[in-house]
Amino acid sequence: MSWEFESELWAWTARKELWVFATVPADVSDEIADRPRPPSGFGAVRVRVRLGAQEWETSVFPGVDRGAYVLPIKKAVRTRADAGVGDTVTLGLELV
Repeated sequence: MSWEFESELWAWTARKELWVFATVPADVSDEIADRPRPPSGFGAVRVRVRLGAQEWETSVFPGVDRGAYVLPIKKAVRTRADAGVGDTVTLGLELV
């Protein structure tokens, strides 16, 4: 399964200097949650992500306070994409 969506980048308030995320839309999060998969730490789900020309593998995590999965976006990726906190980016997401 794969999806493409737009999401605004936001900083985690507890460690905003280190962690920046994109929220996976609720409908996509629901589809991911409904897929059978082996148990994993923190409810993480392995994904392949695309932002512009960049592709990488990581995990999405249940965002308890957001009601959807959240996707961490590393600083190196944000720098190459010229994207920062508050910017809306287009992401491709595929289950691994």
